[in-house]
Amino acid sequence: MPMAVFRLTKAFSFEMAHALVGYDGPCSAIHGHSYRLFVTVKGAPEGDEQSPKQGMVIDFGVLKQIVNEEVVNRLDHALVLSKKCDEQLREALKERYRNLVEVEYQPTSENLLEEFARRIISRLPQGVMLYSLRLHETATSYAEWFADDNP
Repeated sequence: MPMAVFRLTKAFSFEMAHALVGYDGPCSAIHGHSYRLFVTVKGAPEGDEQSPKQGMVIDFGVLKQIVNEEVVNRLDHALVLSKKCDEQLREALKERYRNLVEVEYQPTSENLLEEFARRIISRLPQGVMLYSLRLHETATSYAEWFADDNP
């Protein structure tokens, strides 16, 4: 009989500000969001009856550590700006504020999720796969990333 496959989801929260360079709407100004990130992994549970992790796909604590180190700790209370943003402005902001994160892309929810996926996938234990990510920028707006859509 084949092993059952399960999906596990852990939720995370962080506060982050960003601005979209050259955007033609209000998001061109520096503004912040209370983000909610839902990380879903999938895999077969540990089958070894002698293992203390028998029955687990991944310890939720391990998943929490990975996501905190790769995403939350980097971005919580950060200002995220594209390197395409005016260099003098970025330098002035770096002098004044200690948590400026510069990225190679426009810091939209979609682009952030693409980076999150790469970072999380690189840290997951063998046999555990990233299934999906959901990033709520507001209570009513979110973007999703699915592994099946991104081979």
